[in-house]
Amino acid sequence: MLLATWNVNSVRARHDRLVAWLAKHQPDVLCLQELKVESSGLEALKLEEHGYRLVANCQRTYNGVAILSKEPLEDVAIGLGDGEDDPQARFVAATVRGVRVLCVYVPNGSEVGSDKYDYKLRWLDRLRAYLDANCDPAAPLAICGDFNVAPEARDVFDPGLMEGDTLFHPSARAALANVMDWGLVDAFRIHEDAAGLYSWWDYRMLGFPKNRGLRIDLILATPSLAARVQGGFIDREERKGKQPSDHAPVVIRIE
Repeated sequence: MLLATWNVNSVRARHDRLVAWLAKHQPDVLCLQELKVESSGLEALKLEEHGYRLVANCQRTYNGVAILSKEPLEDVAIGLGDGEDDPQARFVAATVRGVRVLCVYVPNGSEVGSDKYDYKLRWLDRLRAYLDANCDPAAPLAICGDFNVAPEARDVFDPGLMEGDTLFHPSARAALANVMDWGLVDAFRIHEDAAGLYSWWDYRMLGFPKNRGLRIDLILATPSLAARVQGGFIDREERKGKQPSDHAPVVIRIE
């Protein structure tokens, strides 16, 4: 199984890139974030014509997540379902060939100390609660998405500079660690331990050419699934060219 995650930063703006990427890499499962489109707009793109089934949690203009799969998508869940009044479309889950796949778009947080940052930390706590209530760490499961948190110093171009940023703040990393402590492994890092491997670069200040990036797009796997990971890569080529997303796809190969 080829499992991938990609924040496309508008599925309509990146439609041609997405279709070309699917044709080139043929992932079995692709999790998408920041669709920025309502359900009718997503349906109009006719992604099923390219050989993929689709489940999505859509929101006009903002957010939005989807799972594309060559195989049937079973036991679909839209939203965290925890009773909180939260209109933001950031979570969808389904089972594919016995693997539970959760697609998430964690809030950015805006500024440390702001209401949006508090919402980010709260959302990560809610994700951990969802795992506690609905999932089994002994079963094959993957959480794929834009976590808006770089886990370690090697995942940041300048840890000292970014220490106080929402994407690398100690409290954000602690909230991510709490999710991972449920029983998850950073699947990309199983076979790739080098620094300087990033999945997001700011559009501004020549972020990509200077490789001033962060690795905030993650695939977290339970041990039973992590044991089957054969390798992975970040597709930097997709960050190049005309009007790319500011994120690159992250891919892992599962036996």
